[in-house]
Amino acid sequence: MDLTFKGFSKLSREERFELLNKMGLINKSDIQLLKKSNFMEQDLAEDFIENSLGYFPMPYGVVTHLNVNGTERLVPMAVEETSIVAAASKTSKWIKQSKGFIKTKRVSDLGIGQIQIAKLENNDPEQIKSLLEKVKEKWLRSCNESVSKSLHERGGGVKDFKVRFIERPDKSIMSILHVYVDTCEAMGANVINQVCEFLKPEVESYFNETVNMCILSNLADSNLTEVSIELDVDEELGKRIEEASLFAELDSYRASTNNKGIMNAIDSVLIATGNDWRAVEAGVHAFVGANKTYTSLSKWRYESFNSLVSEDKKKGRLKGSMTLPISIGIVGGVTSLHPFSKLSMRFLKAESVSELSGVIAAVGLVQNLGALRALTTVGIIEGHMRLHIKNLTLGAGAKEEEAPVLQKKLEHILKISKRITLSQAVEALGEIRQKIYSGAGELHSKPSTKNES
Repeated sequence: MDLTFKGFSKLSREERFELLNKMGLINKSDIQLLKKSNFMEQDLAEDFIENSLGYFPMPYGVVTHLNVNGTERLVPMAVEETSIVAAASKTSKWIKQSKGFIKTKRVSDLGIGQIQIAKLENNDPEQIKSLLEKVKEKWLRSCNESVSKSLHERGGGVKDFKVRFIERPDKSIMSILHVYVDTCEAMGANVINQVCEFLKPEVESYFNETVNMCILSNLADSNLTEVSIELDVDEELGKRIEEASLFAELDSYRASTNNKGIMNAIDSVLIATGNDWRAVEAGVHAFVGANKTYTSLSKWRYESFNSLVSEDKKKGRLKGSMTLPISIGIVGGVTSLHPFSKLSMRFLKAESVSELSGVIAAVGLVQNLGALRALTTVGIIEGHMRLHIKNLTLGAGAKEEEAPVLQKKLEHILKISKRITLSQAVEALGEIRQKIYSGAGELHSKPSTKNES
């Protein structure tokens, strides 16, 4: 089979389909599926990526009940995982019902560009530091009067320079110049890279050193958002959640899973708003591992009240917090071009990067609280699998009229055995059909679609 793809990117979509069909890589059904996925203009896909064939649709929904800094938000998510939207909505509602609140604050907002001198040949670190102090103001003016002029006019632009040094394996010194840029309401990756490239000849000439490369950093520890949650909980639950938090704070194996759960929610909002979820994901994990010990993003502590709220249950205040780097934009790029991203921004009504980063951080910590609550009470299997039953019903091949009956049977199996598998779903569906066709039973009406969130 000849798999030569020379000139593939220059073909029309129909020509790509034809070629792939001739190669035996796709059939007519595949082509129809790809065409059906074309819910937007194909020209837009061609602008986004090369060799476009269509779109990969993701479930798109909204989180309800989330109140951030006193403002109710409808938060869009693009995600295929069953429990994420449901858990975020349910936990947001629980926070409100428990005299709780969510507060966020953007504490810094500078992106970082890096200019690498691979090996200092003509200076030592102290000389580089001294030289940088003398030229800082000149370079700031130079950048903000040219390559970052439009940002500077809006209050942003290049704000500062710092230099770092790393000892190489051969004991020589690598020098990295950090360029700090306020990108205003844009994510700013391109402008940061442009600033660094603009400065490259200046750095080489002034320091009399050779620059190896220029690139932004996704470890944006100068672009941080804080979020905190407080709510009243029973003492037993509060202490259990605190212990679960300590587990993730002290153990890297647990921290990895804990943080993945937080990013489940954060990534879903980033995708829905057209932001670079990969950049944020990389930056967050680097941030929590920056001290060479990977730890938890979140921290939860329980404080007991002095008096009894009721005769048999003590209550107290559960407090959670998290600080993380979030480099995003509300203008430019996919956010301004993708129809669903534009719809998401209308849902959110976020008028600044500060507002959006706060909502994103909040939904991450809310998701974490929901997970810890489930883990320390019913357990992850029962909570997760109850939501997964719909997927198992589809996977078993249940028809529309069979689905409610099968779901009810699977819920019964889960309650008894604490586990459920696709093979059990298939077997249960077979039993249901056998009863129906033998006249021993009948299908009941669909369950209520009342919103339980």
